[in-house]
This record gives sequence, structure tokens and C-alpha cells, in this order.
Amino acid sequence: MIAHLNGRLVEKTPTYIVVECGGVGYLVKISLNTFSLLGSDENIKIHTQLMVREDAHTLYGFAHLSEREMFNHLISVSGIGANTAILMLSAMTSDEIASAIVGGDVATIQGIKGIGAKTAQRVIIDLKDKVAKSDLAAENILFSNNTNQNDALTALLALGFDKKRAEKAINKVLTDEQSVEEIIKEALKVL
Repeated sequence: MIAHLNGRLVEKTPTYIVVECGGVGYLVKISLNTFSLLGSDENIKIHTQLMVREDAHTLYGFAHLSEREMFNHLISVSGIGANTAILMLSAMTSDEIASAIVGGDVATIQGIKGIGAKTAQRVIIDLKDKVAKSDLAAENILFSNNTNQNDALTALLALGFDKKRAEKAINKVLTDEQSVEEIIKEALKVL
């Protein structure tokens, strides 16, 4: 399997890129989110997933490992192929998809072109446990817009506390106007 490519960006379009590595140009299908994250740098590193079928060997590329992980989760769902997964990752970021899955938000997933109600429900049913266990959604769901909460969680994890216990403790003690230090002190009292 080809895990990543590190080379020169030869061609860049919204649906694919060509990366030259060692004199070989690799055509890599990408999402719109990856397209927007790829700058104008000539040298790039892109994470990849090779899909082998009878009629084709196709490389899919991702700017971040979390996007590749979400791609692999999505293609494990019956009825969602690689192209549909790339379409979903073009419409939403991997974090947004993870939040919708863990939150059971059928309407958000169904809002993606080509995804019907049954497919959206199947995605949530099949992936809710997988995504909840992974790191894709945990911080974004609980701490979506608060950097103080994120910093406090990081500090508690560095101290050796279990992530779920630390998140619960932070949620118990959280008020609107707390510094990182105050959140940590109060959470330590709960732990």
C-alpha cells in the first residue's frame, strides 16, 4: 500500500492532483477540502489510500490523517464507495462529519448531494461507535469553540488522566469565564 507521497506538485485541480516522486507522476484523487488546504508550494506531502479493483488502481489523497481515517470509515459502510466518500469529504470536513455521526444528525449527512435518508441513517448506525472511540470527534464535539477547555484537557491528559474522565470533570466544573488554570484546578478537585 502507498501510505503517502512526498514530492513535487505538478498539476492541481479541484478533483485531483499529480505528484511527481522519483520521476513518476502519481494521479491522486482529492476532496475539495484537501484542494483548499494545498497551498501553492511546489513540494508537498500528501497522505494516500490505494483502492484496488478489477478495473482500476486508484490513489486517493488527503491533507490530514484524520481525513484519511474518516474516508476509511465511510467506505466501510454498505452503499458508500470511494467516490461517494470523497464527495462527502468535499461537502464537509472530517470533523464536521464525525460530529454529525456522533450527534446522530441525519439531516446534516442527508444534506450532502447524493446521500439519501436511508444511507445517512446507515452511516450513523454503522459508524457511531467507531467514530466515538476514535479521536476524530471527541474534542470537536465537547470543546468545539473553547480553546481554554482544549488546553485544560491537554494538560490533564499530560498529567496522566484518562481522556473520558478528564472530559467529564471539565464539563462538570465549566462556567463561562474561566481561565485554563481555573478549569484545571476545579477539574482536579472532581478527579
